[in-house]
Amino acid sequence: MPYTVTTTVFPEVHILSPKVFGDQRGYFFESFNKKDFQKATGLDVEFVQDNHSRSVKGVLRGLHYDDKTWKLVNCIHGKIYLVVLDLRPKQPNFGKWESFILSPETSTQVLIPPGFANGHYVMEDNSVFYY
Repeated sequence: MPYTVTTTVFPEVHILSPKVFGDQRGYFFESFNKKDFQKATGLDVEFVQDNHSRSVKGVLRGLHYDDKTWKLVNCIHGKIYLVVLDLRPKQPNFGKWESFILSPETSTQVLIPPGFANGHYVMEDNSVFYY
């Protein structure tokens, strides 16, 4: 399977670690494949937009929130400290948060469901947040 999927303190938030193929030339990995994503997560999520955000060290972006959109986020250059906050009223984890360090060295992706806010702090110059 191209992904290893783990859950976090929030059962709805998933960490996806794609299988990375490396050799002396560099590396390759498939960052998204709908069929494999559905098989690994059990979710039928449709992503409708991709974005890149490049920032210098020390920038804080967020918290961004909506109650309709799934987000699959990662850092493709540099290093980012990501925070995910549960803003779903009447849920047991309302107001709780969790953090992750994202960088290209780990290729880790975080799947954020609707109802969760996210923001990130840039730990290295010219970090690129891909979502």
